[in-house]
Amino acid sequence: MFNKILIANRGEIAVRIIRACRELNIRTVAVYSTADKDALHTMLADESVCIGPAKASESYLDITRIISAAIITGANAIHPGFGFLSENSKFAKICEETKIKLIGPTSEMMSLMGHKSMARKTMINAGVPVVPGSDGVIIKSKKALKLAPEIGFPLIIKAANGGGGKGMRVANSLEEVESMFSLAQKEAIACFGDKEMYMERYVVNPKHIEFQIIGDEQGNTIHLGERDCSVQRRHQKIVEEAPSKALTPELRKIMGDVAVKAAKAIGYFNAGTVEFLLDNNNDFYFMEMNTRIQVEHPITEMITGVDLIKKQVEVAAGMPLGLTQDDITLTGHSIECRINAEDTSKDFRPSPGKITNLFLPGGKGIRVDSGIYQDYTVAPYYDSMLAKLIVHGETREEAIAKMKSALGEFIVEGITTNIDFHYEILDQPSFIEGNYNTSFIEKMFAKA
Repeated sequence: MFNKILIANRGEIAVRIIRACRELNIRTVAVYSTADKDALHTMLADESVCIGPAKASESYLDITRIISAAIITGANAIHPGFGFLSENSKFAKICEETKIKLIGPTSEMMSLMGHKSMARKTMINAGVPVVPGSDGVIIKSKKALKLAPEIGFPLIIKAANGGGGKGMRVANSLEEVESMFSLAQKEAIACFGDKEMYMERYVVNPKHIEFQIIGDEQGNTIHLGERDCSVQRRHQKIVEEAPSKALTPELRKIMGDVAVKAAKAIGYFNAGTVEFLLDNNNDFYFMEMNTRIQVEHPITEMITGVDLIKKQVEVAAGMPLGLTQDDITLTGHSIECRINAEDTSKDFRPSPGKITNLFLPGGKGIRVDSGIYQDYTVAPYYDSMLAKLIVHGETREEAIAKMKSALGEFIVEGITTNIDFHYEILDQPSFIEGNYNTSFIEKMFAKA
């Protein structure tokens, strides 16, 4: 087992990893930018190292500074969390070369699954269903115009090396392809420094269903059920729940088996997520594989009882998974609401500033993952997520009621949050019925 782990991240996920490491009796190193000098993760870790100024490219995304911090502090492993360098194959490769264990898959696996076109080809070869789309990458709009009629409309143009909803545009006709391709590519270059694109048929109003998988280095791979992540705004998830009301036990087994098959096709180990689009006919298609822990991992922990962060660490240390598929039982229902510092009345504009009053909800089946505290100043430089509010109930109806109660107790003053917006979501008849898809938020605003 590792004696010291450096967490190459910030906010609630850094706090979450530190707590898991404490339970495993592993010392931790927090890294922070100058804007995060008073952040909670710097106080909870055994050691903390400033790695640069507020700008992420000069701190949390600076590979040299993070590797240097690990070497200086004697950390023999790095947990990247999610975002930042968590799916950066170059970072993973450097960790491998410097003999610092990255808690995640290999650089080769990251590179393969991070490149949408190559991931797609790999899944086709493995017999995993995929949405019809382009073979290989597209760099020029001229090629996109030629391929578009073959793929069919509507189609979605995506950054080949992207993620998180960035570098994506939908074209509903041939006339829109050139302009949408240009916009998507410009965003891809700005966000990922890469101009390679690919296209696929756009599945209209699908469910976004993802399966949590985890494997060890001995070749054992299982899934821990699914999460429904269909409540999204501009491809950014807002509310997630597990399990999905849309899946029957039979469909869950089929999709879960395919998710494991996808992971085994590349010899994958550590935690990962296989994401699918599920259409109205219950046909599903591979969308992408995230080679890291997900923001929404707590709802899987709540219904399975498995601590995914601790399992990540143990697997990275070479330990066997210690679980078989038969050991995984889904119990009850869990919902997660992402509490963000944003003004929903002003197009979700970020709302940084000082938290002047704070009260976090509690009680049976209520969990808050966060890195905030009273008098903490939310910096304007990073993601606006303040906390994840997670509940667990015996039934979906109980979980919804519990979430409403918890939201009512959640007090954040001094800045604007999206707490009231979550109330609106939970009150929508289509959400209550579980009859919603990725166009849910769009339809909700249309009715307002």
